[in-house]
Amino acid sequence: MTTTAPPRTGRRTVRKNRPGVAPRTRRSGRLRRISLPYLLLLPALVLELLVHLIPMVIGIVVSFKELTQFYLRDWGNAPWAGLDNYSLTVDFDAPVGEALLSSFFTTCLFTFFSVGFCWLLGTAAAIFMQETFKGRGILRTIFLVPYALPVYAAVITWAFMFQHDNGLVNHVIHDQLGLTDSPPFWLIGDNAFITLLVVSVWKGWPFAFLIMMAGLQNIPREIYEAAALDGAGVWQQIRRITLPSLRPVNQVLVLVLFLWTFNDFNTPFVLFGKSAPASADLISIHIYQSSFQTWNFGTGSAMSVLLLLFLLVVTGLYLLFTSRGRSATDD
Repeated sequence: MTTTAPPRTGRRTVRKNRPGVAPRTRRSGRLRRISLPYLLLLPALVLELLVHLIPMVIGIVVSFKELTQFYLRDWGNAPWAGLDNYSLTVDFDAPVGEALLSSFFTTCLFTFFSVGFCWLLGTAAAIFMQETFKGRGILRTIFLVPYALPVYAAVITWAFMFQHDNGLVNHVIHDQLGLTDSPPFWLIGDNAFITLLVVSVWKGWPFAFLIMMAGLQNIPREIYEAAALDGAGVWQQIRRITLPSLRPVNQVLVLVLFLWTFNDFNTPFVLFGKSAPASADLISIHIYQSSFQTWNFGTGSAMSVLLLLFLLVVTGLYLLFTSRGRSATDD
């Protein structure tokens, strides 16, 4: 007589571990996969710390010191000035504060027109390039040439073109077309603002074009086809479909263009040299002159810190308002 074992009661424990792989080995492999991206980012973080954060902290410390050319060899022993540099900078009745305020307004006006024209030209070109036609790829490449060129090479070329006696601009508008009574001065005087604006827009609008082209790729063509069947024209499609769909892209694009343009130093420095005309005295050049021409690094550092605070406040308010507007639209 054979006896059978009674059936086991309760739940069976199912081993989920793969055969031959210990749990500790699996945990270590998973930890390596998680930590690998951070290890790859570590060199960039260290470089960011060395290039940006440490000089920023040193600049903040210098803004509280009376650092002039007499203390450059041993700047750590420069006298402590406290808030005197900031008081001198924001005293708009004094020459230093008055000059800084004028430079600030010039920079705001320049940034407004530059960002506006860059956005307008980039958006118009991106919408135009959505249509299929012969040679579209070549034209896209030509549009991106100003963005691909090195800044110094592009700006130096424009500086030669705007020369008074032998520049290409005066040769065309004065010698060939006869639009002016005499060749204008483009690199000095009031026309320097126009020159700076033209160069800034020329090298900045391809970036807006590139970003808007990427944003337009996410809009389905079926929406335009349905709108065309309903009788919507080109301008109605742009106003009702294209611009609302590109709102998230525009929010990021405008902020990036604003920060790049407001902080632009290379363009005016290469175009005008160390001393820009009063009509093109951007705040970046003004801070450079206050630091490296008058040798008052404490005042220049205080101006830089105030500029940083201004940009942080403007960026925070912009992100706050745009996020509220996006939430209201989604609701």
